[in-house]
Amino acid sequence: MRIVVQKFGGSSLATSAMRSEALQRVVETAEAGFSPVVVVSAMGRAGDPYATDTLLDLIYETNPGARGANVDLLLSCGEIISASMFAEGLEQLGLPAVALTGWQCGITTDDVHLGARVTGVQSDKLWELLGAGKTPVVAGFQGVTEAGKVTTLGRGGSDTTAAVLGVVLKAERVEIFTDVDGIKTADPRLIPDAPTLKVMSYREVVEMGHMGARVLHPRAAEITMEEGIPLQIRSVVHSKGGTTVGRGVRAKTAFGGEQITDRVVTGIAHLGKRAQVRIEGASDFHSSGLGAKVFQILAEAGVSVDLIYLSPDLIAFVIDQAKASTAHNVLTPLGLNVKIKAGFAKVSVVGAGMHGVPGVMARVVNCLEGEGISIYQTTDSHANISCLVLEEHVPRAVQALYREFQLDRI
Repeated sequence: MRIVVQKFGGSSLATSAMRSEALQRVVETAEAGFSPVVVVSAMGRAGDPYATDTLLDLIYETNPGARGANVDLLLSCGEIISASMFAEGLEQLGLPAVALTGWQCGITTDDVHLGARVTGVQSDKLWELLGAGKTPVVAGFQGVTEAGKVTTLGRGGSDTTAAVLGVVLKAERVEIFTDVDGIKTADPRLIPDAPTLKVMSYREVVEMGHMGARVLHPRAAEITMEEGIPLQIRSVVHSKGGTTVGRGVRAKTAFGGEQITDRVVTGIAHLGKRAQVRIEGASDFHSSGLGAKVFQILAEAGVSVDLIYLSPDLIAFVIDQAKASTAHNVLTPLGLNVKIKAGFAKVSVVGAGMHGVPGVMARVVNCLEGEGISIYQTTDSHANISCLVLEEHVPRAVQALYREFQLDRI
């Protein structure tokens, strides 16, 4: 049995016209001799009746402090509605289909509400339906704990659902359908004519996701990478094309042929609404143990840190600016000089080919300095270089780096 997992995001299901296109993509897959397994998100975006953000607003109107199991139970309804509608749409087109909740298709998770992680999948029901010639339509973004409590997987959780099912079912590929035609070299809102990347490595997609690109959740790329299952990011209104994600710098496209890429920089990503934290006031953070204590306290308060800089007399890092007051409140009792400044953004150049290539950082710094853009912090890995800049400078920074690395020529 040749299985293809097809995930449809909320924006690709927002209207009846878009849903008709999505249904057609599944029918085409079945007619090509594959057995489709469909994963759906809640229909639409904030303001639409069944969207996740709309449901959140609804429960927060009742209780602004709502947390945990009740919230997860409500949020799961958006995807269940979507799965039911989609399954009936396939039935209408002559393709037998059955809607399943996350727990009906066997997805179990830990007990962390609003951000659970999948711990296992009992796939018997899926195999039963596939063996009977029926298409499972799974409500994404959700699962159930061993104790029977409904959980949700956090933002982008339907991507994770699709990736997990792709691995468990040993799918030939996982297709992620959106309202764009693949992953661009830069945010099309800033670079309207940014080309679509035909092929990317898993590492590049993971880095792009963590650095702010929102087309695919990085966890989905990590999960499929473990088993080497190809990913295809496609537009719901086009039968072919998109971005194929595979191992290394080679990836077989979903429609035949092999693409090869050898780029130092693949794309530019950015993440706004950051705040910089600078802590001074100790002669030696390391010997006093205050350095470790700072990060432990922040972790306990649920504050994630990034772009970390440590020296004997200075600790600097970046956080989501929505967490600025929390960070200040938990760090102030330490008696340190804590300065938190909002209004920053992280701009990153991403490319698996930059590892071991000298001069990439020099090009990034020279490029931004040439535009009069100050860099407040940097960090790097084998596949990215990130710079902290003022948020107001993001458009100029992205456009300048796009030109510097000639991303229009990909």
